[in-house]
Amino acid sequence: MGFWGDLFGTAPCPAENKAELDKLVSELLAIARQDDFLSEHPGGAFNVQCKHVRARLIGQRLDEINGVELMDWTFEKVKKKLGKKENRIAEHLGYCWNDLGQWKY
Repeated sequence: MGFWGDLFGTAPCPAENKAELDKLVSELLAIARQDDFLSEHPGGAFNVQCKHVRARLIGQRLDEINGVELMDWTFEKVKKKLGKKENRIAEHLGYCWNDLGQWKY
């Protein structure tokens, strides 16, 4: 289907993982709106690198399901759903996931 077809259509993941993917995307959106993906200080929901622990676990799970292709699709989906006003927060997700699987931001 290609990048844009995947971006705006079907996610590049097995059919049996679609429901899980929907939940993970929803969870990432909730994290973005509630906590952000990065912090100035470690502690609580953030690890010693000031990255959101649950968001990183979600990234690891996406990598397990279908690697960087699914991570990229999810990143773009979250970015689109957050919109231009919250684009900075979406960019934080890219940094939060750095070095997970083949992800480089």
